[in-house]
Amino acid sequence: MPTNLRFRRRSFLGLLFLFSLSTSVLYFIYSAPGIVNEYVFMVQARGIQIRENMKNIGAQVLEQVVRGAYSINGTDYSYDFNVSESDAPPPTYLPEGFTYLPSQVCPEKLPSMKGRLEVNMSEVSLEEVERFLLEGEPSIALGGHWKPEDCLPRWKVAILIPFRNRLEHLPILLRHLVPVLQKQRLQFAFYVIEQGGTEPFNRAMLFNVGYKEAMKDLNWDCLIFHDVDHLMENDRNYYGCTDMPRHFAVRLDKYSYMLPYNEFFGGVSGLTVKQFKKINGFPNAFWGWGGEDDDLWNRVQYANYTVSRPHGEHGRYMSIPHHHRGEAQFLGRYSLLRHSRERQRVDGLNNLNYSPQLSRRPLYTNITVSLSRKLAPIADY
Repeated sequence: MPTNLRFRRRSFLGLLFLFSLSTSVLYFIYSAPGIVNEYVFMVQARGIQIRENMKNIGAQVLEQVVRGAYSINGTDYSYDFNVSESDAPPPTYLPEGFTYLPSQVCPEKLPSMKGRLEVNMSEVSLEEVERFLLEGEPSIALGGHWKPEDCLPRWKVAILIPFRNRLEHLPILLRHLVPVLQKQRLQFAFYVIEQGGTEPFNRAMLFNVGYKEAMKDLNWDCLIFHDVDHLMENDRNYYGCTDMPRHFAVRLDKYSYMLPYNEFFGGVSGLTVKQFKKINGFPNAFWGWGGEDDDLWNRVQYANYTVSRPHGEHGRYMSIPHHHRGEAQFLGRYSLLRHSRERQRVDGLNNLNYSPQLSRRPLYTNITVSLSRKLAPIADY
């Protein structure tokens, strides 16, 4: 065998070994019980990225080996080296200048939805954002209620935001998201559900409270469960109630724009009101960070719903950096997740009690609640 071909073969085998090693490390990270958390997901995403890079490098080396071995009179051997998968063609959006009547239902794929967005994470005061948005669109009603006037809104969407100690994040999200929803011609309102007291943060229970309070305002079609630090990067990520249940935040920058695992349902997700009632809402028993989204995924599956996700690059999000320590992790989440099915009928909307304090801001309704375990008692199952 020629020396150069032997060298190429060894290089290729070496790359395959590295690829196999990285895959084994990823399997251990993913499967080891009790250590999977946000930081491990970040490492996992980096590992997947390395694995993809190794695959591409290996394909290039293979191409050189085959071309070197089968080149005849300077003519390359016919071989298909295209290993990339092409994306499906993007959906068709209405052209510029398309007109519709105020009596018609708003289209879903409007010419105002351009695609990639500029993400501005610079800090700004809430008062500045309120002034800026209300000057541009004075029809925003108290509590952040808005609906289009040039067409009939196809969907009525309540945006629920769980909240505690993120005063710097909320105005950034509102500055970014309100214009996007207006371009999508949705009827919407924002509900910020703020947890008081000293108990660990309970994101899931806050969503349940937000749902009950939002439904007192309007008969909403669907709910968007939205973390305050997630900013979409593409305005074609449609927040209407189509194809729900839906996971919107598929590609997060902190996970190298990769899905940490197939059942990941965090960040930004949505269900219709009917679906949310059928699955008995979120679980109330998750005190601290982590697990409640996995439990919600389980509830959706038990109800025989199929989760949809945005096409291609539409599901990209950036996370606003945190300037303070995050919430403590909930170490009991794995035990609860093992009993998701039994708990679904006794823990959720049907066992929730609370006493809210409401205030209406120009861009959102603030719902403050002090949560405790006594507010969501769970019978034996």
